[in-house]
Amino acid sequence: MLRSLLKTAISSSKLNSTSTLLIPTTTNLLSSSHFSSKASKSSSSSSGGAKGSKNKIKQKTKPSSTTAASQTEDLPTLDEDIDLSLDDESRVRNLSEEINDKSLDVGLNGRPLFTRTKTISQLTRKDTCFYMEFSLDELNEVLPEGLPEGMTKEFDEAKRNGLLVRQNFLELRDNFRRIVDPTLCSANGKVPKVRKQIVLDGPASGGKSIALAMLVKWAREQGWLVLYVPKGKEWTHGGYFYHNPQTELWDTPVQAGGGLGWMRGGDSMTMAERFQLFHLVQAGISPPPAAGGVVIPLREKIYLGKNIPVLFCIAHWFTFSEYGEPVTVRSSRPIHSKELATVRAFRSMMHDNMMVGAFSHSTAVGKLRKDLPDVPVDARVDFPRYSLNEAASVCYYYVRQRLIRREVFSDEKWKKIYYLSNGNGAEMRWLAPFIR
Repeated sequence: MLRSLLKTAISSSKLNSTSTLLIPTTTNLLSSSHFSSKASKSSSSSSGGAKGSKNKIKQKTKPSSTTAASQTEDLPTLDEDIDLSLDDESRVRNLSEEINDKSLDVGLNGRPLFTRTKTISQLTRKDTCFYMEFSLDELNEVLPEGLPEGMTKEFDEAKRNGLLVRQNFLELRDNFRRIVDPTLCSANGKVPKVRKQIVLDGPASGGKSIALAMLVKWAREQGWLVLYVPKGKEWTHGGYFYHNPQTELWDTPVQAGGGLGWMRGGDSMTMAERFQLFHLVQAGISPPPAAGGVVIPLREKIYLGKNIPVLFCIAHWFTFSEYGEPVTVRSSRPIHSKELATVRAFRSMMHDNMMVGAFSHSTAVGKLRKDLPDVPVDARVDFPRYSLNEAASVCYYYVRQRLIRREVFSDEKWKKIYYLSNGNGAEMRWLAPFIR
């Protein structure tokens, strides 16, 4: 804390003309407060000991000030901040001028950087480790629930709406494609085992949420009925909640209404007993408190329609609840996620319907148990971070988008980024500008 204050004072002194007034004052305050406990102990000893302690203080303050001054040499100044903003503006301008220059779209070993395939449905194994461009307006139209945070950050920092085609995503897509059309075979002629329920597991920033969003886009383009929840954590956080004495569960109307809003204005689908799914959703949206009672039978009603495939995709699937039931004036009982009506209705995978959930791993939670409740034993599928070949395509893409300077880029340097980040996509994107 004291060192950070010293850094701030010295860095500000470079920008102000009153540096001679700030530095000695800060140094004296820091030295006296830092050594106050030691000085009080030496006061009971002889005066010679007191003088020795003062000499020690002087000897310690001098190297600390020089060390802090050397450390502040690396701090960005105001001129450097202006240069960074100008570099960002020039980067956007240069990228707009080079957008049609195909000679720059070169990856590892001279390979093309972008695939020529236009749709997700046409992607094959040959398209892996290539980038595919998307229209942001089209993504927002197909995914009105919102885009994953990792996808929006990638678009913003790369200044281009491109995503890497990964083999793990193609296997996920083909798994559900074979469920609908069992006659399809893999590229080597073998028919792998299909799973109707899948839980994407893997470390943070591995691309699980982006793969889930691309799966939803593909399924909706095929005409499937898809329930997509890009932020499952919102089902267990925020809003208000109350105990329902009829069901002995806790209702969260705000979250339930948000989950139902995805079908507002959509096509109606005839259900059993002369009931329409559209009417059921509208009844849950207005008034909002009724959403909690409608979301429970919604799942069963959706699966009564046999004309089109139905898929449930929930990101941040296994999350903890922040709600608590008051017990005393100063204490409360944590409410488990399974006690929430909305979560209970859509969390279980013990059924015969297609469903995908993606974990949201956090270093504060740790690893979850292997045998998850209400989940089939073989439903867990590992979704790893970037491989070495994928990381090569990512770094060459960042060179193309001027996140990395082309004149200083080399195979040795991009491999350093890969091994430093361990294939973490967010960390690779953060480390890319540091290549000098």
